[in-house]
Amino acid sequence: MDTPSPKEVKKEVEKEGSLLIDRFDVSEVTWDSSTNNNLIPPEECKESDTGGYNTTKGMRAVVEPLLVSHFGLSITKEVFLRYKKTIIKCISKEETKLINVTESMTTKA
Repeated sequence: MDTPSPKEVKKEVEKEGSLLIDRFDVSEVTWDSSTNNNLIPPEECKESDTGGYNTTKGMRAVVEPLLVSHFGLSITKEVFLRYKKTIIKCISKEETKLINVTESMTTKA
């Protein structure tokens, strides 16, 4: 899946024209958020699964309310089980990173 670069995001906001960008920050985050021992996996989680567990937990915290409101809780649980398996597979093959783009915008007067 190709995602837009930070430059492309900024360009689209400017092109749309109704907003002014007050602040634009870009940060890189390793998918395996357990690198700094920020999160502790549950006891049933194998050591090799910690990155998948922690990454899934973080994504779930953000996305789950949206998915539940549209699709219901039962399907959402299955989505995150599959997502965790995919993340574990990706992390085992390469060091994966996320690019976070944070913008503060105001409406043009």
